[in-house]
Parts: sequence; structure tokens; C-alpha cells
Amino acid sequence: MPKKPLGAKKVSKAKSVAAGALRQVAALPMREQDGRLEVCLVTTRSTGRWTLPKGWPIKGRKDFTAARIEAEQEAGVTGTPRRKPIGSFLYWKRRAEHFDLVNVAVYPLEATKALATWKEKGERQVRWVDPGDASLVVEEPGLAALLGKLKPKKRAKFAKKRVVPAPTS
Repeated sequence: MPKKPLGAKKVSKAKSVAAGALRQVAALPMREQDGRLEVCLVTTRSTGRWTLPKGWPIKGRKDFTAARIEAEQEAGVTGTPRRKPIGSFLYWKRRAEHFDLVNVAVYPLEATKALATWKEKGERQVRWVDPGDASLVVEEPGLAALLGKLKPKKRAKFAKKRVVPAPTS
């Protein structure tokens, strides 16, 4: 077996795959409703799959701010984003002629307000669901795992006592 060059680091296959991926940011809007944590999911415009509000980084904006903007435009929800992502997931973005691998950084967003109107209202469905249920309906395995890791103790530190009504799509 050939020896590794001196100082070479072991890189996992997942990290090496992600290294060649495009980059997006996502918001994970959360609220407390009737004493339970709920997360906000939206459907994609092209296939109707359930996912988080997400998009490309915005030049001149911090990634957590871009994630908040995506939540406003896609789900009609705004609030306070965390400055650091809680994780990431990979997915294949459909293009006309091919697919691109995209690595999505996920920023928790304490939902504080549901907007009456928003940019993509009528183009997507918006639903507030239990994180466990959300992990069952999303198709991306990495996103499902991330949602499934929101344990009750962890959930409490993300949720506040405010109740944000669901936007009507």
C-alpha cells in the first residue's frame, strides 16, 4: 500500500464530494406553537418536493442574512437568524441539461413574524410541522438527518415563547 505524503490529511469521501459542490444557504424557520416546536417547510417550484427556504449567497450580505431573506421570499416568514449554521446537507439541483451538486449551509431562524404578502406567495406551499415529521417528508437524506437531530432539549433552546401564525399560501 502506498504511503501518504508527509503532512497529508485524511479527507472523508463526503467532504471531498462537497468540496466540488456549489454553495447555497438555507433558513430553518422555527416557532413554538401550543408548547411544541415547529419548523417551516416549503415546496420547490419545479418538482413540489418539501425542503427549507434556500438560495444562493447574496453578494455583500452575510450568509445568515441571505438565509433570512430566502425565508421571507419563499415562505413569508421573517425573524432573527443565528450567525452560525447548525449543519449542512447536499442535494442535486435540477438544471435543463444536467444536475449540479449543491452544499447547503442551514441557519436556524427564530420566526417572529408571518408576512401578509411575499415574493413567491402562490408559487409554493408553506407548512409548519414537527421536526420529526419534517424529517420524514424531505427527500434529501442529509436534511432529514439534520431535522431528526432536533431533540427536545435542543429544540427548547431554539424556540421562544412567541407564537407566529402560519402564512397563508
